[in-house]
Amino acid sequence: MALRIKSQWHREEAERSLQEIAGALAFNGWKIAMERAINLHGEHFVYRDDRQRLAVIGEYLIFIVQLVERLTHDMLSDDERRILITALALRLADILDENSHDLLGPGEYRDRFIGLLNQRSGEYAEFRFTSEGPSYPFLRHFGFEVQQLMGDSQENRWVIDQIMDKDGPGIYKQFKRIVYNLFD
Repeated sequence: MALRIKSQWHREEAERSLQEIAGALAFNGWKIAMERAINLHGEHFVYRDDRQRLAVIGEYLIFIVQLVERLTHDMLSDDERRILITALALRLADILDENSHDLLGPGEYRDRFIGLLNQRSGEYAEFRFTSEGPSYPFLRHFGFEVQQLMGDSQENRWVIDQIMDKDGPGIYKQFKRIVYNLFD
């Protein structure tokens, strides 16, 4: 079944704030991260529990934030991009927090996600991103982080290949279209 994403505004002529755009990006990011996490299970990768699944979703969300930051580099000023990325990160943190509370009970999920996002942003900053998208090391880092979460059991041994060859490039293509359409 195809995933429905919102990449166009109902009233296209209306001016949108960066916070509104960030909200639409977060909505789509959550849907895509959830769909990809479900797809991993469909590809016979095995989650130990909901905590592990949510951690994997968190890595997808972090990857998406990195993509949006890179995709908007030439579209926005540094200040505008900072506002957009901050609003996106905070909205994703809220969504992840709400879902984590529902599935796992009380916890500091929001702060943990923001801390991990800040750490990963420094790591991803070392990798190239061109007009063709994320570089091989960029995708490898994403795959490595997901593999670390999934473990090296026989079932999950090749998850890094799934992330690097399919999920990472697929998410990039989806988000490139989403970003350009929302800013158009």
